[in-house]
Amino acid sequence: MSIKDLTIVITSFRSEKAIRECLDAIDKECKVINVENSNNHKHKVDIEKDFKNVTCILTGENLGYAKANNIGLKNTKTKYALILNPDSRMSDQTLNNFFNSAKKNPDFAMIGPSSINNSLENNNLQSVESIKGYAMFLNLHEFKDIGFFDENFFIYLEEMDLCKRLISKGKKIYIDSKIEIYHEGGKSHDSSIDFEMEISRNWHWMWSQFYFNKKYNGYLFSLINITPKLISSIFKILIYSLIFNKKKILIYLSRLKGIVSAILGQSAWYRPKI
Repeated sequence: MSIKDLTIVITSFRSEKAIRECLDAIDKECKVINVENSNNHKHKVDIEKDFKNVTCILTGENLGYAKANNIGLKNTKTKYALILNPDSRMSDQTLNNFFNSAKKNPDFAMIGPSSINNSLENNNLQSVESIKGYAMFLNLHEFKDIGFFDENFFIYLEEMDLCKRLISKGKKIYIDSKIEIYHEGGKSHDSSIDFEMEISRNWHWMWSQFYFNKKYNGYLFSLINITPKLISSIFKILIYSLIFNKKKILIYLSRLKGIVSAILGQSAWYRPKI
């Protein structure tokens, strides 16, 4: 097993600064596929010019996390893939530690790291039911009968859904505390669009919760589960209207719209207005 057996897949959207810092920490001998959720040809040209190990695929529009990662994975020809967020940073030993863990556990489906800012106490491998989506090391052979991400999700809970499907088929998922990756979280995009991305996150967080619960527990359970959040969103819209807090009104209005769209069976249609 060597670096030639791995392709790193990085999905990006308005992530010009973050993705460069991420790529700088990656061995230049490692294949990287950057799936950019736009039609930004300058991004593609600049990234492929400055990083010879990177192939950039432009989606033409913002397809979201699930669809974009699936594009990258379907274009991966190696035995293993590492899904990595643009705001994640690997250490010099990260890839070697992934390989060592994979050699010791060849029947694994996924291995996740212990983030540097949230390390595990025990210095060993732990069998888990899910790992976080910012860094997921995939044994692609184990996905032939599972598929990859459910493309109905735009963002949020798609990795939980994938892990749940793996576990249901008896696949093995691990966290290895020897593997460390720093994840800044919510910093993949340029800071100038923070508020619009916050609006988008609130819409999709509500939508994804309803869809995930409906998928595994049925419509009625999901409706009962989301109702307190629906009531809370309406209440907070009224409260923030009284004190003229426009930003908070927009955030909770976004939450409410995400909930209503999910209840009505609409797709995850919202896109950041930038």
